[in-house]
Formats: sequence, structure tokens, C-alpha cells
Amino acid sequence: MTSQHDKTSVAAISILASGGMAAAKFVVGIAIGSLALISEALHSSIDLIATVITWAVVRVSDKPADDEHHYGHGKLESISALGVTALLYVLAGGILVQSYSHLREGTPPPTISAVPFVVLVIDIVVNLWRARALHRAARETRSEALAADALHFASDVMGSCAVIVGLILAALGFWWGDAAAAAAVAIMIALLGLRMASATVQTLVDRAPEGALEKATAAIRSVPGVIDVERLRIRMVGATTFIDTIAKVPRTYPIDRVEEIKRKAQAAVDQAFGDADLTFTPVPVARDNETVRDRIMVIARNSSLAIHHVTVHDLGGTKLIVSIDLEVDAGMRLDAAHDIANTLERNIQEEFGEDVEVDVHIEPLEPELPFGVDAAPERVQIIAAALTEYADGGEIHDIHNVRVRNTDAGEIVNFHCRTAPSMSVIRVHEHVDAIERRLRRAFPSVKRVISHAEPPRA
Repeated sequence: MTSQHDKTSVAAISILASGGMAAAKFVVGIAIGSLALISEALHSSIDLIATVITWAVVRVSDKPADDEHHYGHGKLESISALGVTALLYVLAGGILVQSYSHLREGTPPPTISAVPFVVLVIDIVVNLWRARALHRAARETRSEALAADALHFASDVMGSCAVIVGLILAALGFWWGDAAAAAAVAIMIALLGLRMASATVQTLVDRAPEGALEKATAAIRSVPGVIDVERLRIRMVGATTFIDTIAKVPRTYPIDRVEEIKRKAQAAVDQAFGDADLTFTPVPVARDNETVRDRIMVIARNSSLAIHHVTVHDLGGTKLIVSIDLEVDAGMRLDAAHDIANTLERNIQEEFGEDVEVDVHIEPLEPELPFGVDAAPERVQIIAAALTEYADGGEIHDIHNVRVRNTDAGEIVNFHCRTAPSMSVIRVHEHVDAIERRLRRAFPSVKRVISHAEPPRA
């Protein structure tokens, strides 16, 4: 990617070249009395003004957004291009009027020599080099101002060729050749201005670049987790593509998963456009493959309710039975908790139909474990020995990593154990649960037991 320094360097070199060639053509045009050459010199003078403006604008347009310019300063390039277009039309009009005057009055042809041809050939070579350099820089930086400048110099080549034709006609005795060439230069300038104005106005009115909508939509849809793109808007500000999209994402996804989708969408449009600024608005929607449990969890989450142990029974496709454990503040009044449970039931019935049977078991929300300290090593050994004894002879073995902590609510016991890797989760839970119950009966001071079952070491 061409840097800001490269852009300003190319523009600065163009200023020197424009000034030198404009002065040479103007002096020679006055000396030989060629309206066409003077017109082309004036055209080059406009190019000089345009290049100075471009050099100044590109130094500002790449500045980042600030408190007053939320989309950056790239539109300055479009405004400068529009101003240069106005100058081109003024120049084209003036040249046409003067050409008509020369043709009507029969102005004598210019004095022909090798000098104007040498100047024009040099001008063509210089303009071809400048147009190529500017076009490359404009393409790499997506600079509208540099692209307009490149177009100027490309048109100068055609204008110089028209002047050469006019001078040749004058040398052959066609007195009107020079004035006709000047009129041709004016028409070329007008056509150039029309082309520039069209592209610039399209940018100023925020017309999306050709094919940008399809490319951005494809990039965002390629991101895993994006179901569809509901709306997408694109606008260009300088070299930056601003994209505003509303995308559908699964409603079962947590917030951090949605944020990951946003980051991947930004990376996708950056890869597609080079320099993109994405505003991504996710819309949670239901998917066809959602389970009944997924839908119930969404209902509870939307109401900020803590539920667990969701059990769903489908009685032969005729009736749906749902059982849920609902956790509420342990100090809440029963009537308030019952109202919450009834609201949850109604929301589920609205989702699945009035004939769904919903049972909500209300239980106190498990409080955060109180602050505690590690128990003495002797106490840990006693608890570990008891756990090993309760597991001995069963399918649970290798009791290890036993920790005991004293809290105001009682002792908290954590331990790891091993079992056969082929054992089902429900069987593991039943065996471990039996050990935990025996431990709490043997040690009434134990408030909670937390186990972690794992397969044998490889």
C-alpha cells in the first residue's frame, strides 16, 4: 500500500512538471501566435492549479476521524475534484468563444517552426509519465484526487496531439487549422470535466461503488455464525469503505460469541476491501434446528432468570411436558417467587402453545461460597481416607487431589477420582453422588462436596 508520503511526493513532482510545461507552451504559443497552443497552455495551467490543490488535499484527507469529522476527511478529495471540474468548464467555454472569434474573423495562421513541435512532443512524454505514476498511486491508495489528476494529464496528451494536427494543417495552408484545434482542445476539456463531475457527484451522494454491495455481503455471510445479512449499506469516504450492516445471528449464542462474530466480520471486510470500517448490528433470530430446551433457555435468559435441570417429555407428539428448576433469592417472599414462576410458565406456553404442561420447582439461589481457609493437613488426611474407603471396591477409584476448606457455612471438600473411560456420565454421577452422601453423613460439618471424575492416565 502506497503511503501518505508517496502520495504527497507524486503530487509535488506533478506540480513542478505542470508549471514548467505550462510556461513553455504559453511562451511558444504567444511567440508563434497559435491559439491552439495557448489554449493547451491554459489547460496545463488549470492542471497546475488542480495539482496544487491535490497536493494540499492529500495531506489532509488521510487524517483520522476526530470529534468534528466522524467519517474522517476523505470527502475533501471529492470537493477538490468538483472545484477543478468547474475551472475546466470555465476554461473550455473561454476557448470555444475565442476559437469561434478566430474562425469568424479569419485570423492569420501561426508562424510554423520546429520549436512548438519539440515542446509538444516533450509535453506528451512528460504527461504520459505523470499520468501513469498518478494512476498507479491513485489505484493503490484509492485516492479520488490523484485519480482526477491522472485523468487531467491523460487528456493533456490528447490535447497536445490535437494542437500538433492543427499546426500541421496551418503549415499546409489551411488557415482555420489552428482555431479548429483550439476548439477540439476545448471539447476535450469539456468531456473530461463531464467525466470527472459524474464520478465526483456519485461519491458525494454516497453511491455505492460498482459490485461493492455483493462483495461485502459475501464477505460477511462467509463468517461462521452469520445466518443471513438483513441489510447492508456502503459509502466511500476517501480511501475508506464504510459498511453498515444488520446481520442475523442465532439467538442462543452468548454475548462473547456474538462479539467474536463481529471481529471476524471486520477481518473479512478488511480482506475484501483493504481499508474498511464496519458497523455490525446483530439481530438474534431462531434457527430451525433449535431444540425445545434451547428455546426454553432463551426464554429464561431474556427474563434474566436462573434455571437448570430442564426436563422435556413428549407424549407421543400429542402433549409436551416441561419441568424446570427455578432459582430465586433465598430471602424472597413466596408470593413474589410464585409470580415469577407463573410468568415463566406463561412465556413458555406462548412459545409452545397453551396445551403445554409446565411445572416449575422453586428453590433458593445457591449463594456464593463464603470466604474460607485451608483446613489443617491432618483434617485433609482424614477426609481423604474416608473418601478412599467409600470408593474401595466400587467403580470409582484413585481418590486424589483432596482439598478441604473451612468456611463460616461449614467445610467445603473438593476431590478428583478416576473411573473407566467407557462408563456413561449418568453412571459416573450416580456412583460419585453416593460417595458424597456417605461423606456428608459421616461428617456433618461438611457443607458441600465437589468431585471431578476423569479417565485413567494413558
